[in-house]
Amino acid sequence: MSLGLEIGVAFGKTLFIVMFALSLGGLLTWVERKQSALMQDRIGANRASIFGLRLWGLFHIISDAIKMFTKEDFIPDTKHKLVHAIAPVLSITFVLLSFAVIPFGHSITIGGHVIGLQVANLNVGILFVFAMMSVAVYGVVLAGWSSNNNFSLLGGLRASAQMISYEITIGLTLVGIILIFQSLSLQDIVQAQGGLLFGFLPRWGVFLQPLGLLLFLTAGIAETKRIPFDIPEGESEIIGFFVEYSSMKFGMFMFTDFIETVLISALVTTFFFGGWQVPYLADTGFVFPWGGTWKLGMWVVEAMRVASFAAKVAFFCWFQMLVRWTLPRFRFDQLMTLGWKVLLPLSLINTMVTAILVLWLGN
Repeated sequence: MSLGLEIGVAFGKTLFIVMFALSLGGLLTWVERKQSALMQDRIGANRASIFGLRLWGLFHIISDAIKMFTKEDFIPDTKHKLVHAIAPVLSITFVLLSFAVIPFGHSITIGGHVIGLQVANLNVGILFVFAMMSVAVYGVVLAGWSSNNNFSLLGGLRASAQMISYEITIGLTLVGIILIFQSLSLQDIVQAQGGLLFGFLPRWGVFLQPLGLLLFLTAGIAETKRIPFDIPEGESEIIGFFVEYSSMKFGMFMFTDFIETVLISALVTTFFFGGWQVPYLADTGFVFPWGGTWKLGMWVVEAMRVASFAAKVAFFCWFQMLVRWTLPRFRFDQLMTLGWKVLLPLSLINTMVTAILVLWLGN
């Protein structure tokens, strides 16, 4: 493959995954209002219109963007104006970079060239995700510190303590996945989930690590800093690390929360629900365990795989919205107790039991 073609393919894949994350994140701003309205027997967002056309309130996404870009950008009286300005950029940038190693499909062949449907197939993809999630904490901490506001500082400290605490559980939970699938590459992990258990059950992580799924999803929701884990921005207490932000800088922090929701959904899909895998779907079509087959073309197969990945991500986004509008906010001491005294010991037990079973069954 020529250098120009490689650059074009890389650009196309990057554009696809970034637009997927940004578009779904923007759509979630509408879903949150409509889903909460449905759960509370209300109409929800329905006023924004273009030429009298309302489309169930979908134009509220556009009106939100216009409002964020046109509002006054207030900068507090602080000597750290540069840090104050780049903090929201750090938060959203490193969350978006995490999508680079998430496979949204297997591969397609064009002109004899095999193109993997993943921006960067790193053999240490899990470590890359951890690194990006860890660096994203800096945006929140710097925002609270540079705002010259005690409430912002307190919110930043709460956020850093919460995110670092729950990242430990996320890391230990995925050790079980690594032990089973013997790889740090997300593409390898997804492909390893393509087999069958007991001759009919997809070999997905949810069936091999059910406790790991529960721990990962709980810790992942805590990483998004949304209810019931929205302690860093509790409106009735400290308002949050972004209290001194306005205009699009505030919008970037708000948007980061929604993109983190998409990221956690994509990671849950990748590690525990087969990623782009479709049960019984091979490269040539469906191969059923009872002996039947259904031949399909390459493009149809890959389209179904990409659609499968997108549908699973959308489902877990919906589930996180359901949790957000169902459970009340924890107190900060309850939050830390849950992380250090419940989730962390369970993740250690899960890792130990998984290691024993892998060693025993492997021998």
